Order: sequence, then structure tokens, then C-alpha cells
Amino acid sequence: MNTSKITFAAIAVWMALSGVVLTALAASADDAVGALQQRWEQIKYRHPPGEQERGFAALSAEADAALARQPDSAPVLIWHGIIVASHAGAKGGLGALGLARQARKDFEAALERDPRALSGSAYTSLGSLYYQVPGWPIGFGDDRKAQDHLKQGLALDPDGIDANYFYGDYLYRKGDLDGAGRYLRKALQAPPRAGRKVADEGRRAEAEALLAQVAARRK
Repeated sequence: MNTSKITFAAIAVWMALSGVVLTALAASADDAVGALQQRWEQIKYRHPPGEQERGFAALSAEADAALARQPDSAPVLIWHGIIVASHAGAKGGLGALGLARQARKDFEAALERDPRALSGSAYTSLGSLYYQVPGWPIGFGDDRKAQDHLKQGLALDPDGIDANYFYGDYLYRKGDLDGAGRYLRKALQAPPRAGRKVADEGRRAEAEALLAQVAARRK
């Protein structure tokens, strides 16, 4: 009996099965991310502000379940973090800091696994947390870290609507009206994302509103 042939055949079968498993896992993660995206954008851009905290709390439970099934998926980690961060934003106050810290852990874990996942969304999302959360001694906010992460997100997605919007928002808050206007206009020129019509419309509306504030401050 030729044991080398058996060994190589076994290896080939193992590799083929591994490929099937990995493909199935990737498809499962994609399905989970797609479902979370759709629910998030409906809550974010279609629900009244007074209903968003409850909506994001319920969606956080769904995101927990998705992450339990795919704990090593960078895209699932990113969307878990986005949903938890959105819940924190809707909740507001000091009680939201625990949620913001959880979101930061999610984004950091996603960066460890695949910093390029979802066109660098973990960098952009983490950067937005750093400039929106209060700084020490209350929270972990840090303008330098915010700028560093936002720039890395832009490097990976230079034409993306979110990367440009959040960097424009950051610059506006820092008083750089010229820079804010430049990146916000670029956000408005971003190509549409497949299956993300509601999110794109909502983000463009936010960019237009912020551009109006930039113009008002120039007067």
C-alpha cells in the first residue's frame, strides 16, 4: 500500500473541506452583517429620536447573538461596535460610557483581525468615538487618537461617504471650517453603496446639514 498517496489524498480532502467550511463561515458572516446593517439604518434614519434608544437596545441583543456565532469575524465585530456605539449615542449621559467602552473594544478587536475589513471602517468608527466621547478623567476621548484613526480610515477608503463625513465632522468641531467643508463636499460626491440606499441618503442629509452650519459660521 502506498501510504504517501493516502497521506496526500487525506490532505487534499482536508483542504477541500476546510475551504468549504471557511466559505460557509464567510457567507454566514456576510448574512449577519447585511441583516444588522439593514436594521441599523432603519433605526438610525427612519425612527424618531425618542424611539432610537429602545431600537438600538433591541438590535444590540441581535448583534450579541451574531457575534457569539462569529466571534472572530472582523465585519461582525465592526457592526457590533457600531450598534453598541449608536446605542450609547441614543442613551446619552454618563450611563452611555460603558457602552462606548464596549464599542471601542469591538473596533480594536476588529483591527487586530483585519484592519482592512469593510474598507477600514473600524478605523473610522474608532476615530469617531475618540472625538465624541469626553476626555479624561470622565471618558477616554482623545483628539490625537481620533485624528490618527480617521486618517487611517481615509487612507483605506479615500472616496467613502463615512470616512469623509466623519473627518469633516471632526474638523468642524476643531474649528477648521475650510477642511471641514472640503471633506463634507467629498462625502456628498461619494459613490452609492450597494444595498445601502437608506444609509447613504441619511448620511448625505447629515453632511448637507453640517455644510450649512459651516456656511453659517463663516458669516
